[in-house]
Amino acid sequence: MTTRHPFWLANRPVSPASAAYLPVTDKYSGAVVAEVALAGPAEIEAAIAAAFAARDAMRTLPAYERRDILRHVARRFRERAEELATVLAVEAGKPVKDARGEVTRLVDTFEAASDEVTRPTGEVLELEISERAKGTRGMTKRVPVGVCSFVTPFNFPLNLVAHKVAPAIAAGCPFVLKPSDRTPLSALVLGEVLAETSLPEGAFSVLPSTLANVGPFIEDPRIALLSFTGSSKVGWELRARAGRKRVVLELGGNAACIVDADQEERLDHVVDRIVFGAFYQSGQSCISVQRVLVHTKLYEAFRERLVAKVRGLVAGDPKEESTFLGPMIDEPAAQRLEGWIAEAKERGARVLVGGGRNGSMLEATVVEGVPRDATLAREEAFGPVVTLERFEDFGDALRIANEGDYGLQAGLFTSDLGRAMRAWDDLEVGGVVVGDVPSFRVDNMPYGGVKGSGVGREGVRWAMLDMTEPRLLVLRGA
Repeated sequence: MTTRHPFWLANRPVSPASAAYLPVTDKYSGAVVAEVALAGPAEIEAAIAAAFAARDAMRTLPAYERRDILRHVARRFRERAEELATVLAVEAGKPVKDARGEVTRLVDTFEAASDEVTRPTGEVLELEISERAKGTRGMTKRVPVGVCSFVTPFNFPLNLVAHKVAPAIAAGCPFVLKPSDRTPLSALVLGEVLAETSLPEGAFSVLPSTLANVGPFIEDPRIALLSFTGSSKVGWELRARAGRKRVVLELGGNAACIVDADQEERLDHVVDRIVFGAFYQSGQSCISVQRVLVHTKLYEAFRERLVAKVRGLVAGDPKEESTFLGPMIDEPAAQRLEGWIAEAKERGARVLVGGGRNGSMLEATVVEGVPRDATLAREEAFGPVVTLERFEDFGDALRIANEGDYGLQAGLFTSDLGRAMRAWDDLEVGGVVVGDVPSFRVDNMPYGGVKGSGVGREGVRWAMLDMTEPRLLVLRGA
């Protein structure tokens, strides 16, 4: 990492003489490790204008060129994998093992996008539905919507950026990107790699900026699509400001995981997966396990094994290979969640393990007996805490899992196919994962939520559907 980093405007690195600089900190030590140039109103306007001017060049870029660009990006990220993992460990506080996993998924996402470029997307229509349409033929193709605006979060600062950028390139859409001001370095590295390719001038800009200057990313009428990943509160506010443009929101969750009565022989495996799903990267994932519902037959044994496993988690410097639990993104985030745990305790909940805090380091915490209307049960914790509750009737477990304003993903451990299908039918979520935690995601699957968890789907092919629109051709015979 160098001392100062430019932003990327219309495919070029820019550091205006008048630019303010954003300090980027090591989230474990608090030390400033880099400074990033901030784009101001003039640079943001120039980036949007350049992207708007690049629409035809991107639209007409041959499929094989888009495919080759995406393959180049994937190859370069594979070559720079360890460097990228270090960047993530420092600027995001992500344990280096998790950081390597994110880099692997980053490569997967760009490779999946390269595969999608040359797949057929249109269809031939049968229009002869009555005598008046005799001799008429129809067909459709999908065409890019135009300029896309991306606003991304801190928790997966490489792969969640990739889930917007890779489909945009595959679809033929120029874009402007505002990365999180907490983790901008990862996105700027992406800019470096994109600049190595043959993307048309103006096809991309990566612009760290202040909240005071975010308006054009949301409101500019030249932008055809806004894709935002972040908190529910901010996401719905942005949608209200976006005007007529398309909006894709991937927002929060408080994912439930149900453990059925038939999991006794697999209980150690179930506990291992739930510990991972609840506490990897300090629970700072919108599909981290937050609520665990365990059949009463297994509850005591499950609780005992879960608490023992959580006690053994290694917390500390995310750059150390042995670290499982690193810091939260900052101290206010840890203080917020510490307060929610205290509120639950005041209302009768019991902390079985954890609950302590030192700066931005919050201990891995397991709480049982949390009232369902407590903040810790209703809202997105987005940190290293999981709640436990027992159930007797499977229908009750589904009903409890559906409580609240979120519906991103849910997990279910059962060997009963009928119950798996019932959960698929009844759970009000974007995805049901059977045999694993709701934190499971493969980067080409449709991913998104219902209710307060968002609108639209990511996953390369599914994102491309939002970034393109059907165009009809009708051929009328003589």
